[in-house]
Amino acid sequence: MTNETVTAPAADAAAVVAPAGDAPTNDRLQVADQAAAMRGLGEIANDLTAEDFAAAVERTVVEFREGSLIIGTVVRVDPDEVLVDIGFKSEGVIPAKELSIRNTVNPADIVKVGEQIEALVLTMEDSEGRLILSKKRAQYERAWGRIETVMNEGGTVTGQVIEVVKGGLIVDIGLRGFLPASLVELRRVRDLHPYIGETLIAKVIELDKNRNNVVLSRRAYLEEEQQEQRQAFLDELKAGEIRDGVVSSVVNFGAFVDLGGMDGLVHVSELSWQHVSHPSEVVSVGDKVKVKVLEVDLDRERISLSIRQTREDPWESFSGGHGVGDIVDGKVTKTVPFGAFVSVADGVEGLVHVSEIAMHHVESPELELSVEQPVKVKITEIDGERRRISLSIKQALPEWESRSQWQEEEEQRPGAPAAGGGPGSGGAERGSPDRGGSDRGKRKRTQEFEKEEEESTGPAPTFNADASLEAILEELKQRGIGRK
Repeated sequence: MTNETVTAPAADAAAVVAPAGDAPTNDRLQVADQAAAMRGLGEIANDLTAEDFAAAVERTVVEFREGSLIIGTVVRVDPDEVLVDIGFKSEGVIPAKELSIRNTVNPADIVKVGEQIEALVLTMEDSEGRLILSKKRAQYERAWGRIETVMNEGGTVTGQVIEVVKGGLIVDIGLRGFLPASLVELRRVRDLHPYIGETLIAKVIELDKNRNNVVLSRRAYLEEEQQEQRQAFLDELKAGEIRDGVVSSVVNFGAFVDLGGMDGLVHVSELSWQHVSHPSEVVSVGDKVKVKVLEVDLDRERISLSIRQTREDPWESFSGGHGVGDIVDGKVTKTVPFGAFVSVADGVEGLVHVSEIAMHHVESPELELSVEQPVKVKITEIDGERRRISLSIKQALPEWESRSQWQEEEEQRPGAPAAGGGPGSGGAERGSPDRGGSDRGKRKRTQEFEKEEEESTGPAPTFNADASLEAILEELKQRGIGRK
């Protein structure tokens, strides 16, 4: 009779196991081995020698060594260990600490009886003669290769936060990934405990297998996502659009407004049609505002905005409804050596030259006027191009009207000198608005005003094209320039 032997699949090699609750012994394992071997031998000769039988049994046993990755079936789950059938002469043992990368686990929460798992052979035979396996180490081996690929390709990993440690978080990505606290969000996070149990997406920024070190960065992922969103937002945004926004911060030179995709800057000069000393006078953090997009700088990723240009221009309204000669109510806003500024409407100021403050000679405007003092002024000039209004307080006085009428009557008398007078005539009374040469006097006063204003403010500043906004503002501040 021809002797035939059949090698059984690994999955059938150890079908007979010790009942649950009984600790396996060498004798019982030997019985199980022999029974499994007999099932895999098929029909054999009755006169098979002991040596042939042992060889047949040996062929049914899977061969491996320490460090090998194997597939096995869970056959028993105990509080401190798990037994796995791997086709060896005895079940492999996975200690509880080798089940998961988490420090404290219940084996029943990790594996179930009948479940196929992958494990790594740690020890072929410990002091008790057991085969020691590790599910955790098998996960490490698989994860390292995957994570190396992700890092080299610039991809991301996803894992659950399982622990808060000094300086950061531990994230389960198949192995223990360390996420530093400074890299959790775009801004530093003080309390990390709310992240426990959260699933995070991060980029791998450092990998050292020898030291078993994996460093993650969620901030890098968020910055990359934000950059893509910013670019798409900038491409969509167009100059001239009116957008809704929320004031996100207030600084000395303006306010930043969140447009829903990124922040734009409203310079202090674009906050209001009125003069603004500090942005906090106009807006506060959290205010909902409408803004006009002035400029979109794609290269520098900067957006310039305006709040005032979403509102009616008070200058246009005032100049359209008033003309030279009108007498209007105003309020003194500022006194300077050459005169005083008077607000005649919201966002509209005019200058009263020192010579136009009173009927008498004025040494210093601050001796005649005070800030917030209500006054009546007469519009003497409207310069649309320069957006300037010249005013007069004395010409709005009732006595000025009476004086003007008296001068007209004097000029109409027979023998009275002609308007403007002439050489040797002496001309009209000093200060008369209707005497000859009034236009020349007006031009002279205008020139004097402009000269005084230039001396008070200094020469027009020039700036380097590459100068920062902060540098320009500081220079203007030093020169005392800032009034609209």
